[in-house]
Order: sequence, then C-alpha cells, then structure tokens
Amino acid sequence: MKKTKNAKALISEYFIFVIFIALVIVLACLKPSFIQPSNLVNILKQASINGILAFGMMFVIIAGGFDMSVGSTVAFAGILAAMLGQGQYPLVVPLVVAMLAGLAVGVVNGVGVAVGDLPPFIMTLGTMTAVRGLALLTSNGKPITGISQEYKAVAANSIAGIPMLAVFLIIVILICSFILAKTVYGRRVYACGGNLQAARVSGINTTMIRISTFAIAGLLAGLSGFLMTSRVTIGQPTAAESYEMDAITACVVGGVSMSGGVGKPWGVVVGCLLITVIANGLDIMGVSSHWQKIVKGAIIVLAVLIDVKGKSKKN
Repeated sequence: MKKTKNAKALISEYFIFVIFIALVIVLACLKPSFIQPSNLVNILKQASINGILAFGMMFVIIAGGFDMSVGSTVAFAGILAAMLGQGQYPLVVPLVVAMLAGLAVGVVNGVGVAVGDLPPFIMTLGTMTAVRGLALLTSNGKPITGISQEYKAVAANSIAGIPMLAVFLIIVILICSFILAKTVYGRRVYACGGNLQAARVSGINTTMIRISTFAIAGLLAGLSGFLMTSRVTIGQPTAAESYEMDAITACVVGGVSMSGGVGKPWGVVVGCLLITVIANGLDIMGVSSHWQKIVKGAIIVLAVLIDVKGKSKKN
C-alpha cells in the first residue's frame, strides 16, 4: 500500500516531465526538422525570455500574488534600453536602467497589493495599462532604432554553442532556485503563500516579503526587456503583448499552485520548455498562430483544474 502511494506521488510529481518528453518524441517523428540543431537553438532562444519572466512570476504566485504587468514592463524597459544602447554609453548602462525601471514597476505593484491591500489582479491590471502608456509616451508611439552592434551581439552571440540568451536564463534559474530552496527568505515566500495570516502571526514581515516578490518579477521583466531589444534589434512600445500569459502558463503547467505556497523551479523550467515546444511544433507543422492561443488557454484551464482537484482530494 505504501509503495503504491509512493509510486502515485512520484508519477504525479514528474508527470509534466513525462508529457514534455513524449511531446518531443512525437514532434520529432512527425517533423524530423524539429530536432535539427538550428531549430533546437531557436527553441532555446524562444524559451529564454519567457523563462526569465516565468521565474519572476513564480515568486509572485508562490507568495499568493499575481502579476499582469510584466509584458508592459518588458516593453517599457526595452524602450529605455534601446534609447540608451545606441553606443553613447557603455552597455552596462542600458542593462542597469532597464532592470531599475522594471524594479520600480514591481515595487509599485508590491506596495499597492501589500500596503494598499488591493487585489493583485486589479493592481497589476492597472499597472499593465499605465506602463504600456509610459512605453508609448517615452517613444512617441514609434519604434526606437539604431542600437549599437555591441548591444545586438548580446543576443546574437553564443558560448560553446549555447545562445547567450540561454546563458542568462541558466544564471537566473540557478540564482532563483538557490534562493527558494536554501535561504530563509525562500521559506518565508512559501509561508506567505501557504497561509498569510499564520505567517504574519509567526513573526514574518509579510508586507516586505510580498513587496519583494513583485520587485523580483519587475527586475526580471526589466532584464527581459533588455534582452528582447537585443534580439529583435529594435525597441518596440507594443512589444511583449500577452507575455504575462505565457509566463503564467509556464508556472501553472510547471506545478506552481495559483492559490500559493506550492511550486518548484525545475517544474517552471519544464513548463516553459513545454509551452515553447508546443508553439514551435505548431509553427513547423504550419498551424495558424490563432490555434496556438486556443491551445495555451486550454492548457491553463486544464492545469488549474488538475491543481484544484488534487487539493480537494488531499483535503
């Protein structure tokens, strides 16, 4: 009986990984071009920016929050990076400014939710609209062109065959995984999402923890804006629309509970790769991008349904 329960728990925990492997095998059989090195590198590039966003979103969701503004933050940070990345300043300047802009948006979200006691959805929905307006205002509604070759090279280069975008993602994964698994702060993030009132009573400064999770999401959105501008070689105020949904999908599919308190970094990695592989596979097979949106929406609903049903059984 005990062995059966352990087996079921193991299957449940690694189910998403099994689905990912099965999907890769099916796509490789249907379209051999899917496993060509050039396409695999392209998948890594596609997954990198969404993966970085997803890890920021992971902190917010685990702590019991929600952030709809990261897509707009990517666009705004990308505009600032493009304006400062035309060769007049060292490359570190647009990087730092983009990340600080994202951090500022995240702090505003965190203060609104944790101090103002606003529902995360309402607060970040308002920020999403306002920050998109800031991006349009800063750029006068036009794309920012003329970024330097050095800036373009950030996304174009690779290390030992690994795209630089993927290197940034790996660094983010390692840092975030360490913080969540090995630090007191990480345990407090889980505690806030598991039971906010109990965490507060136990002496945790839940206000600062919640603000900090939104700040992390904003910071990583700023980094994504910098990297996206390097990849597309242009600062676009309308860029990254619906990116917040991709990040949320990666988290939910990867096992991060929408009710907070549950989630593992490796699951988010697999969730992000799964979403990217689905999109890439549909593209290769010539399926309309409109169907991709339908598939993503269905995946979110299904993943949340499985999460809710699983918790009901435990209770």
